[in-house]
Amino acid sequence: MAAVFTDLHTESGLKSLEGYLSGKTYISGDVVSKDDVKVFGAVPTKPGSEFPNASRWYESISAALASRFPGKAVGVKFGAAGAAAEPAKEAADDDDDLDLFGDETEEDKKAAAEREAAKASSSKKKESGKSSVLMDIKPWDDETDMKKLEESVRAVQMEGLLWGASKLVPVGYGIKKLQIMMTIVDDLVSVDTLIEERLTVEPCSEYVQSCDIVAFNKI
Repeated sequence: MAAVFTDLHTESGLKSLEGYLSGKTYISGDVVSKDDVKVFGAVPTKPGSEFPNASRWYESISAALASRFPGKAVGVKFGAAGAAAEPAKEAADDDDDLDLFGDETEEDKKAAAEREAAKASSSKKKESGKSSVLMDIKPWDDETDMKKLEESVRAVQMEGLLWGASKLVPVGYGIKKLQIMMTIVDDLVSVDTLIEERLTVEPCSEYVQSCDIVAFNKI
């Protein structure tokens, strides 16, 4: 037989709840159920010490709900007793379609996994492409110190730039050019900017006369 409670926002209503809970832990059965949630929703505040059974039950259900819905409470205020009763009843009716303590189904688990996967995919930073570049770097004349030229070039450091192997290649009249490999992250390094703003300005410009891209290949 279903338990019937009325006016739980009043002293008389709480007295009926107090008497019903005598010798009981929950409204129905030995575990928290939707019946407890419905009744809890109709009780606007924790019953006072004059209702020990109802007060103990209220604290138990409050703790169960708090563990189910973690997060910091910011405070809730209730209006007059008459005004509080109607929303409480409405909330209790809504609980018919909400099983807070039901077992998670396979469909629920699958949906949760798909949401997590989609979230991880959208938040994962897209990996940028890389390129391998072969560059010719020419000195001003045959008296340019090529060792210092290469040192000044390799001293240029940028995020996404990695200098590789190099060699000196004769170009005529005793002049040699530096041929050097580098690997770049496309989104971080512009070769044109590297040449115009780093390799052909001071201090590199003391040794570097010009730069030419010999080969540019995506990795």
